[in-house]
Amino acid sequence: MSGLTNKRIVLGVSGSIAAYKAPDIVRRLQDLGADVRVIVTDGGREFVSERSLQTISKNKVHNNLWDKEAELSMGHIEIAKWADVVIIAPASANTIAKLCHGRADDLLSTVILATEAKIMIAPAMNQQMFAASAMKDNLGLLKARGIDIINPGFGDQACGDVGEGRLAEPIDIASQAAELFTSSLLSGKKVLITLGGTREAIDPVRFISNHSSGKMGMALAHACIQAGAKTTLIVGSISIELEKRAEIIQVISAEEMYQAVMKQIDNQDLFISCAAVADFRPKKVSKNKIKKDNQSMTIELIRNRDILASVCQLKKKPICIGFAAETENHIINANNKLIKKQCDAIILNDISQTEIGLNADENEVHLITKNRTEKIEKNTKQIVAEKIIDKLVNNFFNPS
Repeated sequence: MSGLTNKRIVLGVSGSIAAYKAPDIVRRLQDLGADVRVIVTDGGREFVSERSLQTISKNKVHNNLWDKEAELSMGHIEIAKWADVVIIAPASANTIAKLCHGRADDLLSTVILATEAKIMIAPAMNQQMFAASAMKDNLGLLKARGIDIINPGFGDQACGDVGEGRLAEPIDIASQAAELFTSSLLSGKKVLITLGGTREAIDPVRFISNHSSGKMGMALAHACIQAGAKTTLIVGSISIELEKRAEIIQVISAEEMYQAVMKQIDNQDLFISCAAVADFRPKKVSKNKIKKDNQSMTIELIRNRDILASVCQLKKKPICIGFAAETENHIINANNKLIKKQCDAIILNDISQTEIGLNADENEVHLITKNRTEKIEKNTKQIVAEKIIDKLVNNFFNPS
């Protein structure tokens, strides 16, 4: 089973006797392919040791909101951004109440407020506490906020009571987490993505480049990984963090990117050419820094090899997707590029608009194929990337 392959899960362990099951929950999540980090509350530490959780998860166990070392990089924010899903299991009555009121007095509750990840909670408590009106109201409020509730089981409890409130079985918790990612649109597929800008040397200190940040390419990488693909990135100059779950190959120049693509292209199912590759490079690169002795200088440029066109011309090629960053005659230019490069689709974006330009956090694109043009409305680049992958899968891997 691999329903959580490449998924990043934060497991929050709060103060319930059922916390002793937390190492088994970690193991079950790992069995499905997840990378798991654990946050344990002070109450949770009364029932399970941090050492056992660290041994099983193979990651540092987090507890202290005021960890000086972690907070140098805003530790709670880093964990919140890292997660694809946060699962609180067991979720005590107190922890559930804190979530309802937006409390942020420990690391777990702070991460919950700071994360954009999906949140799931698995209640575990005495049957009478679970049946209380306040608890029912609290769970209803959390459901209304989009938090998934993993229903507890019915049976004998540690206190001797019999009823509903037992922590769900670890395998059921892991299975319900996997159901969040059931699409697996690219499960078993291999994807190669180029991103960022290239730098073409003039002399040892100067180069020709562009304003590409790599944000769109990295968003596509994240979307492919979330869809289950084995993803390889060939990365030029970027201004964002690398997607650590991908295989990373870093390059500088267009020629280095060309060589890396050709080395990796065999057996790829999908190639997305998202990098802003320099069309030209200086014919001669000075070995020494060029002095400004003259009022003007001429640099002779020669054309770089076209990476996308080269891949499209291979006898055994993957599905090939290019990007067209245009400032005018957008649709016409993008269609001309589609025909000239002989690729399967072009993603067009209007870089003349600063709010969706090369360094922006949002984008609005057109997906252009030989048969149709589909607009993807303005949104964050991550959401746009997810919609692009959905459409590519529907167009080329699961055509209707």
